[in-house]
Amino acid sequence: MATAAPVQTAAPQRGIRALLARHPLTFYFIIAFAGTWLTELPYVLSKHGAGILQFSSPMLTLLIWTSPVSVFMGPFLAAFVMTGATEGRAGIGRFLRRFVLWRVGFRWYLFAFLGVPVICVLSVVFIPGVLGSFKGLGALAPLSLLGVFVYVLLLGGALGEEPGWRGFALPRLQSLHGPLLGTLILGPLWALWHLPLFLTPWNELTFFNVVVFVLATTCFAIMYTWVFNNTKGSVLMAILLHASFNASVTGILAPLFPAPILEHYGLLPLLGGFGALAVVLVALTRGRLGYRPEADAALTDATAAPRVR
Repeated sequence: MATAAPVQTAAPQRGIRALLARHPLTFYFIIAFAGTWLTELPYVLSKHGAGILQFSSPMLTLLIWTSPVSVFMGPFLAAFVMTGATEGRAGIGRFLRRFVLWRVGFRWYLFAFLGVPVICVLSVVFIPGVLGSFKGLGALAPLSLLGVFVYVLLLGGALGEEPGWRGFALPRLQSLHGPLLGTLILGPLWALWHLPLFLTPWNELTFFNVVVFVLATTCFAIMYTWVFNNTKGSVLMAILLHASFNASVTGILAPLFPAPILEHYGLLPLLGGFGALAVVLVALTRGRLGYRPEADAALTDATAAPRVR
């Protein structure tokens, strides 16, 4: 009587790759935070930031213009390192294919390019003093707005951040904690990753400003999760959504409504509108935010593994 052939099992991983694979989310966030914060450090400590290091004017200009590199040294790099460590070349291939996943339904492009700017405008027009500062549609310069969009798409955070936050971290957090709790974990971490910039003219470091930023970013994260889950895990759509929001704030709200509250209070004016949207999305989807476990598991072989944490 023939005996069954022994089952072949893959040799266990050893060394640093095995350590990374056992704790993918932990090491993802360590690399994302450390990579960005260390790269930003000269700019943050310069006289344009905390004022500890007194760089000359040409050096300061160089630091300002090269600061977007810090984004790619954080979430972007962390996503690729950790995908390679947990899934190997095949996983990186799957990951890259989601960068060009564009067949997701026209309505999601409408939401990204039309819905997000409309929500931004509706968030602020009811604030006292904002509508009175309206400059008219003539204040919008199409070429300038296009330039803003291209900049924020490539260097302003969208391309550098979303492969990490939504491309790597979100699927794993959802598989472990569900879509709503996973997003409520990711949102504050995404917000606090920006913390060194509060020492620069980007924002003022106060407890109130940080709390508002965390709350607003968490509301944005709920919107991102909803779009991401309904577009088959498209990293491309997350990037476009991020770029559309940033361009709407800089290229639409700023020229249309030059009210002091929009200039000096960070994300506070937007918290009401996007907070309401987050509540509506959670209520209408009963906290599922478009999440389908079978689709989520298909994004990566590592997502459903019990060891992921």
